[in-house]
Amino acid sequence: MNHYETVFILNPVLSEQQVKETVSKFEDYLTSKGAKMVSKEDWGLKKLAYEIQNKKSGFYHLFEFQAEGEVLKGFETEFRRDERVMRFLTVTLDKHAISWAERRREKLKSKKA
Repeated sequence: MNHYETVFILNPVLSEQQVKETVSKFEDYLTSKGAKMVSKEDWGLKKLAYEIQNKKSGFYHLFEFQAEGEVLKGFETEFRRDERVMRFLTVTLDKHAISWAERRREKLKSKKA
């Protein structure tokens, strides 16, 4: 199983409930295909560096997960089909990126405590 990280931006006109439903939809898709969720983060509403679909902000979310490579094609197809998603990017994490992500998560936990 490979280690992946996906960041996606949702349309800012969505209600809080719609955002939760959308995030849940993508998480359910991954788990139904046998992926293991390592971490998920809600970065909230952020200003975009440039306009996307005439929008100046969007709801950012991050998924870190382990899955087989075949799962990604269908996962990204789901992003393309959903009009609530403005942009997404999935990257494969190597051992250095995985350790950096672990340190980042630990730092976030210490801030919350």
